[in-house]
Amino acid sequence: MSNIENFSELGLKPAILKALEELGYETPTPIQAKSIPVLLQGENLLAQAQTGTGKTASFALPILNELDPKQKSPQALVIAPTRELAIQVAEAFYQYAKHLKDFHVTPIYGGQDYNVQFKALKRGSQVVVGTPGRLIDHLERGTLNLENLKTIVLDEADEMLKMGFIDDIESILQKMQPPYQMALFSATMPKAIEKIADRYLSKAQKIHIQPKERTVNTIEQVYMCVKRENKLDALTRFLEIDNVTAGIIFVRTKTMCVELGEKLQARGYRVSALNGDMKQSMRERVIDQLKKGTLDFIVATDVAARGIDVQRVSHVINYDIPTDTESYIHRIGRTGRAGRTGKALLLVTPREQRLLNDIERAIHCEIKPVTPPTLQEISSKRSEALAEKVLNIVSKSKKLKPYQEMVAQMKEHCPVEDIAAALAYLLEQDNPLPIYDLENVKPEKPQGKTNNTNKKNKNRTFEKSRSSKNKTEFKKRVAKRKKSKT
Repeated sequence: MSNIENFSELGLKPAILKALEELGYETPTPIQAKSIPVLLQGENLLAQAQTGTGKTASFALPILNELDPKQKSPQALVIAPTRELAIQVAEAFYQYAKHLKDFHVTPIYGGQDYNVQFKALKRGSQVVVGTPGRLIDHLERGTLNLENLKTIVLDEADEMLKMGFIDDIESILQKMQPPYQMALFSATMPKAIEKIADRYLSKAQKIHIQPKERTVNTIEQVYMCVKRENKLDALTRFLEIDNVTAGIIFVRTKTMCVELGEKLQARGYRVSALNGDMKQSMRERVIDQLKKGTLDFIVATDVAARGIDVQRVSHVINYDIPTDTESYIHRIGRTGRAGRTGKALLLVTPREQRLLNDIERAIHCEIKPVTPPTLQEISSKRSEALAEKVLNIVSKSKKLKPYQEMVAQMKEHCPVEDIAAALAYLLEQDNPLPIYDLENVKPEKPQGKTNNTNKKNKNRTFEKSRSSKNKTEFKKRVAKRKKSKT
């Protein structure tokens, strides 16, 4: 199954395939290619794969494919270690289900108002994604009805073990009424996880995806955190001040590939789009232009960029952060090849902190943050470039006489400095200097993880004590009102 080249080979519904195409998903990752068929067949699954390999789609797509849209109570329960992951998984479900009618998913996690979750559960959701502590609270309150549950997924099981949630997981599973399908995903497989698998995953299919090659030391890796609407400005400012010989700019979708290519062309860059719809002859022509230097940039999707090995490529830019770490590793491998040095820039929006963390864990190193270039830096760079061009022309060109005569005539009306400034201004009309600095935003830090059971229990005890205190105060107010009436 690992040789599957397209999601259409997996037997998914047309509505799901349409959503995947719009999201730019072209070829299943190894974990997706192996897991999806197993889960579609209704079998239990025990999967070991590194974080960031595309595990969410591995279980979300089969769940969506088998859902009954008329049944409003939860048919699938996904248990996640943190609220950030729970939100991320819920958002992924919505993206994959955008063309499925009457689909609802509810994330349940600590820190959010209970009433919000009560209303969502009462309305009806086919999928619930939650953290262990809050799930137990809802089960004990009777506000989470799992009578029609078909599938349970434990996501990042080893993380839940590290955070002291293993007892909570067992408590939840003991409340479940079989039969149900179960899938467990974990980056590592410690004994405590194996025990849960032996106890609750009968006759499970086992999948182990070996980590692939890591990034090399010859590639300098940096990231820039910017708002989504500022990504184009951030990219062009970076390209202007960094010493870029040639580059490949990666995006998620074929549509974005064309759009970004056109926007960069409008800003004066020698760039061409490269996507999976192009004929082989056109693809070869574009790559040849990049090699010869008649093109400086290619905007590409992952599939379209396969096999590109161009010595001139000094930079790889991830305009859209990849959703799995394998893609990141393959992307930046387009530079720094055969011992050459290279640079990789990753554009990250504030909400994509978790994806950035996944990539750093997978490559076993920290990606350094850089700030968007300032107006002063851009102005200085342009001044240096213009001065170099002018001095080269003055020292080498033999065709300046007619222009010297033109300047001599203009000198009668204004100083030479003003003439030079006006000429520089005219040169910049196609690409004027920016008029503002880009905001230096910071990634949204994930909520701090609880590293031991005692701390977790303290937090839950505090929440319960606060709830008891509120109830006591409420009773006092009721008693006071009765007394005032009498």
